[in-house]
Amino acid sequence: MPHSLVLYLSKRDLISAKEQQVLLDAFGRQLRFKAGAEIVADGSKPATSLILSEGIVGRAKFLASGTRQISALHVPGDFLDLHGFLLKRMAHGVVALTDCLISVVDHAVLKNITETAPHLTRMLWLCTLIDGSIHREWIVRMGRMAAIAQVAHLVCEMFVRLEIVNKTAGRTFTFPLSQTVLADVLGLSTVHANRSIQELRRSGAITWQDSRIEIIDWSMLVEIAEFDPTYLCLDFEPR
Repeated sequence: MPHSLVLYLSKRDLISAKEQQVLLDAFGRQLRFKAGAEIVADGSKPATSLILSEGIVGRAKFLASGTRQISALHVPGDFLDLHGFLLKRMAHGVVALTDCLISVVDHAVLKNITETAPHLTRMLWLCTLIDGSIHREWIVRMGRMAAIAQVAHLVCEMFVRLEIVNKTAGRTFTFPLSQTVLADVLGLSTVHANRSIQELRRSGAITWQDSRIEIIDWSMLVEIAEFDPTYLCLDFEPR
C-alpha cells in the first residue's frame, strides 16, 4: 500500500517510482503522540518537518484567556509544518487531536530534494499552496456561513480528504473528535456546535454516531454546505 503522502500527491500529478522512493527515503524516525499532546510548540524553530501517517492533527493558536482556535486539520499524508522549512520559526502550535503516528523529515533532506528533484519540489510547494487554499476557505466558512453550513462543509471536506488517502469506507468515515475540539475548529461555543451537529443530523443528510459519520445524501449535504471542492486542487495534471 503506498504511503498516504504518495496517495495525496498522486491525486494531483504523476509521481514516478524514483520520486516515490526519494520521498520514502526522506522519512526518518517515527514518533507516536497521544491525543492532546503538543507536537510542535508555538514560537519554536524546528530543524525537521513532520508527515502524518495515522490520526488527526490540528494547528492551534492559544489566546491569553486560555481559549484556542484550531485553524487547520491534518489527515494522513499531510505535512504538518512543511512551511517551517523556510519560515524557520513557528507562529502557531501543532497538537495531536487523536493518537497519532508521525514521520520525521530533516530539513537538510528537504533542502537536498529542492536542489536535486525539481518536479518533486514543485509538488511539495503545492502541498503548502493547498494548505493556504484550505485556510482561505475556512475563513469564508467561519466568517459568513450559518453554523449548520459550517458543520456540513467540514464533513464534506474531511470526507474528500480522507477518501484520497483510502481512509473511508463507501460514504462512511471515522472522525473521532470531541465536541469541545469541534467547537475550537468551528469557532463556536460547545453548545452551539452541538446544536448545529444535531440540526445537520435531523436534515437526513448524514448520520453521526460517536466517531462514525455516514453520508446518506451527498447532494443534500453539498447544498447545505455550498461545498465546491475546487479549493482542494483535485485536478490531475502536469505541474
